[in-house]
Amino acid sequence: MSNDTPDLFGDIAPTPAATPAVSPQPPAPPAPPANGSNGSNGNGDASLPLDRYAERAYLAYAMSVVKSRALPQVEDGLKPVQRRILYAMNEMRLAAGAKHVKSARVVGDVIGKYHPHGDSSVYDAMVRVAQDFSLRYPLVDGQGNFGSRDGDSAAAMRYTECRLTPIAELLLAEIDRDTVDFVPNYDGAFEEPKLLPARLPFVLLNGASGIAVGMATEVPPHNLREVAEAVCHLIRNPDAGLDDILPLLPGPDFPGGGQLISPAEAIRDAYTGGRGSLRLRARWRVEEMARGQWRVIVHELPHGVSTAQVLAEIEALTNPQPRTGKKDVSQEQKQLKQLVLGVLETVRDESSEAAPVRIVLEPRSSRIDRDEFMAVLLAHTGLESSTSVNLTMIGTDGRPQQKGLVQILREWIAFRFATVERRTRHRLSEVDRRIHILDGRMIAYLNIEEVIRVIRESDEPKPALIDAFGLSEIQAEDILEIRLRQLARLEGIRIEKELAELREEREGLQHLLDSRGAMTKLILREIADDAKKYGDARRTLIETVAPVAAAEISVADEPATVIVSRNGWVRSRQGHGIDPAAIGYKAGDFAFAVIETRTTWPLVVIDTNGRAYTVKVSDLPGGRGDGTPIATLVDFQDGGKLAQAVSASPESSWLFANSGGYGFICTVNEATSRQRAGKAFMTLEKGEKVLAPAPAQGEWIAAASEHGRILVFARSEMKVQAGGRGVIVMALDDGEALAAVAVPPADAMLTVEGTGRGGKATRIELKPAQLETLRHRRARKGAPLAPKIKPERLG
Repeated sequence: MSNDTPDLFGDIAPTPAATPAVSPQPPAPPAPPANGSNGSNGNGDASLPLDRYAERAYLAYAMSVVKSRALPQVEDGLKPVQRRILYAMNEMRLAAGAKHVKSARVVGDVIGKYHPHGDSSVYDAMVRVAQDFSLRYPLVDGQGNFGSRDGDSAAAMRYTECRLTPIAELLLAEIDRDTVDFVPNYDGAFEEPKLLPARLPFVLLNGASGIAVGMATEVPPHNLREVAEAVCHLIRNPDAGLDDILPLLPGPDFPGGGQLISPAEAIRDAYTGGRGSLRLRARWRVEEMARGQWRVIVHELPHGVSTAQVLAEIEALTNPQPRTGKKDVSQEQKQLKQLVLGVLETVRDESSEAAPVRIVLEPRSSRIDRDEFMAVLLAHTGLESSTSVNLTMIGTDGRPQQKGLVQILREWIAFRFATVERRTRHRLSEVDRRIHILDGRMIAYLNIEEVIRVIRESDEPKPALIDAFGLSEIQAEDILEIRLRQLARLEGIRIEKELAELREEREGLQHLLDSRGAMTKLILREIADDAKKYGDARRTLIETVAPVAAAEISVADEPATVIVSRNGWVRSRQGHGIDPAAIGYKAGDFAFAVIETRTTWPLVVIDTNGRAYTVKVSDLPGGRGDGTPIATLVDFQDGGKLAQAVSASPESSWLFANSGGYGFICTVNEATSRQRAGKAFMTLEKGEKVLAPAPAQGEWIAAASEHGRILVFARSEMKVQAGGRGVIVMALDDGEALAAVAVPPADAMLTVEGTGRGGKATRIELKPAQLETLRHRRARKGAPLAPKIKPERLG
């Protein structure tokens, strides 16, 4: 959710505080309706209209998903179920040095105390935070089958065992020092933390992925050392911007390594607004073999791509199967098969425990260019893929928002300062309490005979001690509970020594609370120590100069003629100048369009719904056969059928119009689509038809209505856009339709073909002088032709 998105939570989320709080406050409930209390309708009836009830119920559900399930917190980077799993394991004393226990024990503790949901949801969340190929820094140390990068699921929780990893200490070490707030669990029997006191920004270290209602998140993982350096730099320089941070934190660092090939501008844009797309590529090496042979060993894959996926994609390319509802493979599939088999001989998976990823690719011949060999595979398999970046999370103000990198770091820094301050105050209170008790013990030590006498002679020794020595209730209670041996001479020396140490510690703690600079130094030192202890080298190579692979099937640029029949059969012939009368069709079929084009140009097909589809001219069947149905080359949507077809240079401009009198000018390239399902192109109202597109070659546009009126106006008045409804071409009477449009070259005659009196085919040629009398501004009705004709085509 970007900053420009309307605030869907304005009525229920708290307003941001001036200083970020340690724990966000829960959202306020929706305000009661103005027409009655408790949702009544003002007449004492507690009922609500169905639409308002549905709105409230869905909003409550949406907020529950957003804040309690799908999105991580910026403070500790965890979702509620992950936080509860880690806290429950910490309470079970399952630290890194403890013995593994059955996962079922942990799952049972979590769902019984903190997370009232199904056991599978909890176990799936535990499995994810234990997978070293999913998380950059796993938080659970799993023993047993916890799944694989090839998509294999984990064993049942009764078979696996778990404990916390050492790095989980950075999330849980300060949990018992009053660093975060605790809230009652779902039934009030226990308390659970609202947040974990993360010592580093885990929302960036491990990232997050989730789908909420109306929003989603996709935070990539990052390197611990780089994140720590960026945080320290921002603490020392609060006014630093993204350009100051990027040299220290240049990009994501994925657990499986790979190579990030997106340009630096793309990475910067993603970090600036919190949204973007990054291009990843596998890493490989070339192994030289005997007799000049060689092979490629892929040892790292892009994040989210598995070995099994790559092998399946190669199998689909080399052994294509007909698509759903088709009897045979498409021409494109055949050409891709020929392309891949022309360079690839063998592919093997040699992955093992020692080498988690090892894909062996052997070329068809050692004479094949190595770069071309990999370019083919990169272009058509998951060896090169994209990953989205969507830095949406719940901030310190309790609101879900799409944040930039610098904003995330600043909010975490504010949380860390608040956490350390709370930790310091908690420790200061412990020190003060201990000093207070030791002061009482020292009084008892120095007055041991008198203390014994007061206790022996008093019926109520506690108030007597308080009155006799000016003690507090805590001191008096402690003196009554200690053993006499603790008042020996040696113990007195220990008390004096401990008091001196505590008073010195108290001065240091108070100095931290009084001095922002001292606390800053402490936080910087702790971050540096944690980075030194848990940090590791970067795994993902950032190589911005590597180009995105784009291997295309080479096609000779030759003249061709596309033949489209009325029943939707399409084919191509080599060359131009083919006599239309010599073209044969199936029985009952006839010509719809004969288009002179080139093999490298696209064929754009527009259906009766205004949707545009693209077919490569080189993919069309050739020869003197009947061709193939156009429906086998594209997937018509919503019952659409062939309406118009055009094939020309991608840069050429064409006029597209509909029978409702609207149109626009755009290039052929803007009408193309890479999807077989096409794209929405022309907006049509019910009953409107797509007119034959006209090449925009001249400076004047001619339009003809079905009632025989002609309008000519300047091309500059026509709107240029990449699709949609367009603007009014010609004003029409009620029930009248636009029949045809054309953009004739300057000083050329305009030919009007249609039906005259008696249904006879009529052709009228209008000379430039005659066109002058028909010129008006766009959106006018024009003038009637003489003799009267019902136009069908302009040329």
